[in-house]
This record gives sequence, structure tokens and C-alpha cells, in this order.
Amino acid sequence: MLMSDLPRLRHDEPMSRHVSWRAGGVARTFYQPTGLEDLCAFLAKCSPDEPLLFVGLGSNLLVRDGGFRGTVILTHHALMGITIEPGLRFTALAGVPTPHLARHVAKHGGGGAEWMAGVPGTIGGALAMNAGCYGGETWNHVVSVRTVDRFGVLHERGPEEFEVAYRHVAPRSPREEWFVAATFAFTPGDEVASMATMKALLQRRVASQPLNQPNAGSVFRNPPGDHAARLIESCGLKGCTIGGAQVSPRHANFIVNVGGATAADLEELIDDVQAEVFGSTGVELVREVRIVGEPV
Repeated sequence: MLMSDLPRLRHDEPMSRHVSWRAGGVARTFYQPTGLEDLCAFLAKCSPDEPLLFVGLGSNLLVRDGGFRGTVILTHHALMGITIEPGLRFTALAGVPTPHLARHVAKHGGGGAEWMAGVPGTIGGALAMNAGCYGGETWNHVVSVRTVDRFGVLHERGPEEFEVAYRHVAPRSPREEWFVAATFAFTPGDEVASMATMKALLQRRVASQPLNQPNAGSVFRNPPGDHAARLIESCGLKGCTIGGAQVSPRHANFIVNVGGATAADLEELIDDVQAEVFGSTGVELVREVRIVGEPV
């Protein structure tokens, strides 16, 4: 059965279907809106104290085996669409996969988005964590964002309203809102050259990362002046395994599901890597992946 054939509101939905690690517990409530208006209407009806979790492609997320005791809102296939505006500006909804925006920019005369082809997530996730790779970062291109609060009210915000750093984004004034769209600015480019650059970056990614196994991308942020993968490898942790979770022999900053991994296996291995690297090097690795929910 296709996901599109399932009810849009479900209960006890296995989140292993929606995270790239293919592991983890269930969501007590799971909702896939038909669009932005539907999302706002749904939020307006939610209890004001209901825990909410917005999920795109689930490529940077782990839900513990005891599940998420709240409502998961899936934006992928729901908040879709890219519009072109004057001055090489592009507005993308939160559910758009980031590589789709990269190709769209190139096809319409823009440059500078090529690196986005290497981000395995959605625009919403990229905004939430200032995703980046190959020298590019999401918020370097943000002109404005649109957010929604838990009452279903939309807000237009500028970059100056957020504290932005390496893999970090937070509102400067406390508020509970989620990204639903953003407008990005790019420079003039050449489609053929941009497509060639993206192809080369993807070939580099395929050669260096374990893309044939369930993973969540980079598990840890790179510490200042160093690389998490180098530190992990220097501690002899490549291939280290707990249950079905393994530090990838191909790329030390990737933890893969080699088969049957539980969320507990993955989290325990993450903790062990952090502890071993700190004990051996004095460097405290900071998780890039988000872990939510309850243990069993």
C-alpha cells in the first residue's frame, strides 16, 4: 500500500517508516496535511499543550523505542512547491527536498545552490538546523521565512529575528513556531555548469558515504578546526557495533543500521562514541542528529 492510500490522521504510526535510520518507536498521533491551509486548520484544533513534532524526510531524526507521546506532522508530500520571484529569488515550502531546490535554481538561471544537492533532507529541516555541506550553509541565502505557531497562525520573519550559527538556529525572542516556507536569494549562474557541479558533488558523496545502508547523515557536528570523522577514526571506532547499529567502516561520522537496529542500539552507540572520543582526545562531540521520544 502506498503512503498516499493511507488515512492522513493515524494513531500509533511506526516512525521507522518515516526516518532514514529505519528504526524507532511509534507516534501516538500522526498527521499528514494536504497543504498549508489544512495544516493551519489542524493546528487551530489541537490542544495547546499537545507535544508537536514536525518531520520532513526524517533524515536527521531518531524516535526512541518507547515512541513519541504527541503528534507528528509530516510535511513531505504536503508542503510542496517552489515559486520564482524577481532577482533570482526562490520561495520553497518546507516539505520540498533540498536537492529539488538546487536543481530548480540551476534550471532557472541561478547559481550558488549547487551544494544543496548534497543535503538529504527538506527545506524545513535545513532551515531548522542551518544545514550545510561542501562550503555552503542554508541561512547564507535566506531572505525571509514563514512560520506557523501552534494555533495555526502564520508569521513572516526576517533573518535578523534568529540567532544563526554552525548547525544552529534559534529565535532571538522565545516563541513556539515551525518553518513552513522560505525565500532564498542566489547569484546568476549557468545551468550546464551548475548541473555538472552537482553531479560531481553527488559522485563524491556516493564514494565517501554509506548511502546503501540506512543512516542519518553526519551524526556529530565538526568541532572547531577539526572533523568529527577524523577524531572518531583516530579512536579506532570504525566498525564498532552495538546490536544492529554500526559506526560505518566507510565514513566514521556515519552510524548505519546494518539490520534490525533498535533506537536504543543507535543511541547507545552514539553515546559510546562521544564518551570514547572525549576520553581519548578531550573533545566533546556535539550531536547533529535529533533524538526525541521515550525509552522502552
